[in-house]
Amino acid sequence: MSGPDVPRRQTFSFLMRRFREAGIQPRTQLGQNFLIDLNLLRLLAQTAELSPRDVVLEIGTGTGSLTTLMAPEVAAVVTVELDPHLFRLAAEEIHGLANVRMLNLDALAGKHRFHPEVLRAVEDALAVDPGRRLKLVANLPYNVATPILTNLLTLDAPPQTMTVTIQKELADRIAARPATKDYGALSVWVQSQCRVRWVRTMAPSVFWPRPKVSSAIVQIALDEGLRGRIPDRAFFHDFLRGLFLHRRKFLRSQLLAAARLQAPVDRRDAVDKAAIDRVLATTGLRGEARAEELDVEALLALAEAVRAWLAN
Repeated sequence: MSGPDVPRRQTFSFLMRRFREAGIQPRTQLGQNFLIDLNLLRLLAQTAELSPRDVVLEIGTGTGSLTTLMAPEVAAVVTVELDPHLFRLAAEEIHGLANVRMLNLDALAGKHRFHPEVLRAVEDALAVDPGRRLKLVANLPYNVATPILTNLLTLDAPPQTMTVTIQKELADRIAARPATKDYGALSVWVQSQCRVRWVRTMAPSVFWPRPKVSSAIVQIALDEGLRGRIPDRAFFHDFLRGLFLHRRKFLRSQLLAAARLQAPVDRRDAVDKAAIDRVLATTGLRGEARAEELDVEALLALAEAVRAWLAN
């Protein structure tokens, strides 16, 4: 990459000095674990394949090391940091980069939606040039990684790619195949819209403070062809959550619970086992199967069958 070199940034000694100067400590309750391997920091940025037409959204500015690495390569960076102490520290590092907009707030406004100010900042950066495209590149704080990724895919115009460092356990769930212990609603939600590439597994030793678990760099690339098969994304998202709520139940019981959650109040009494059996018959699925055994295609068909039945 042609951006600034970062040998003095976000090494263990650099972080210790900067935190000591600021009189602060990492807040692990906010998922603050800082990547101190510079080669892996560069790998994260390189995997994103940044270009001058990209607008980058970064959740978790940290000390600004990744931000300063990316900024010279792209049109704009919108970077979000919740911790006010880290925000001030990062602002000292980022000072002078005119294409970086820093936000000191929680990226999420509740569990199921993004903060409007984050979305406005991204929209403003994209509106400058119709050729610009959005990418997420971030060392995601562990405690918000799942809702960040999930909610981005509910947007009408999500990032073209999401290149992130996350817990390996979460990466396992995102990339899981049917009939495995990690396969669930998140696996289906992501894979129904995106291609997932596992880039690198990372040991706890490359972070400070050391987390108790391993991490991974993954890239989640939006596939418009896949995404276009979902007529109602909000319905599909909520349907999956309801369906996988009781993993060990048979599909008939799982579907009954999910359909009742989705049904209008005046239709809920009509959602009974006989109705569910009729829906299953249209899909060719067995009531004695389990949702975790079904691939994305089967679950898309099942969701659409339920949606069509509820609409009649």
